Amino acid sequence: MSFVSIITVNYNNPVVTEELLQSIFEKNGFSDIEIIVVDNGSKVNGVPAWIEKYPAVRFIRSETNLGFAGGNNLGITAATGDYLFFVNNDTEVTENLVGILANTLDENAHVGVVSPAILFFDKPDIIQYAGFTKMNYLTGRNETIGIGEKNIGQYNNCIGKTAYAHGAAMMIRRTAIEKAGLMAENFFLYYEELDWCERIKQIGFEIWINTNAIILHKESLTVGKHSALKEYYMNRNRILFIRIHAQGFTYFGFMIYFLTVVSTRNIVNYIKHKQFRFISILFRAISWNFTNKVNSKRLYFPSS
Repeated sequence: MSFVSIITVNYNNPVVTEELLQSIFEKNGFSDIEIIVVDNGSKVNGVPAWIEKYPAVRFIRSETNLGFAGGNNLGITAATGDYLFFVNNDTEVTENLVGILANTLDENAHVGVVSPAILFFDKPDIIQYAGFTKMNYLTGRNETIGIGEKNIGQYNNCIGKTAYAHGAAMMIRRTAIEKAGLMAENFFLYYEELDWCERIKQIGFEIWINTNAIILHKESLTVGKHSALKEYYMNRNRILFIRIHAQGFTYFGFMIYFLTVVSTRNIVNYIKHKQFRFISILFRAISWNFTNKVNSKRLYFPSS
């Protein structure tokens, strides 16, 4: 039986993280696990109190915010599992989740990553994720299968290939990480799991979903649904992802599309919703890609 390391990253949301831990303690029936929590530069260091409260959990403290990728990479360095299960701290597990995903990897050696179906925590009858379609490199867009649909069993027992895993919950084979490398920390936040999946596919593994496993997601608690930070990195990293993975003329076509269609649409929406500060943030996201190499870790933190 394979050993699983469950890794989650906390950033200024200790109550939410504790709710995740409690759900693991109460509902996980898979015994061969270790739990690793990375505190990613939170303003208040709750690790000493957590160590006393949760002696079965391993806590790691970073004094600075390393981003989603950097925080998870720190967890990887401490993990001992054959499989590493990355879960957002704003999720809660359901019965048999870990075991179903582990068994999927056990039984399919060619699968490098598997994600569960994701339902919204506050509306558990509504689907957030039942797979991803392939990326259109000319538009930098793909679709989330099932999002917003009422769950009436239409995706039950869907087990097989999908274009990308979901960063909120994905179990990865250790050998896939060893061959593909760690998460790319230059993304910092958003698109890093898509980049990781592309690199894992390039070394010969498949990305799967198993909807028999389900996790509940309290989306956007850490960053905020309309935060400046989210707006910046979603735009910056959309361009960065295409820069890395699209070929010459395709990237040129994408940039024409982004600078004309996407930017115009975004600016109109910013004005419509009186989010005027987002206009300069969009320009900063675009300019970063013209002034930095694809592997640059130079960051910009917009005020939220």
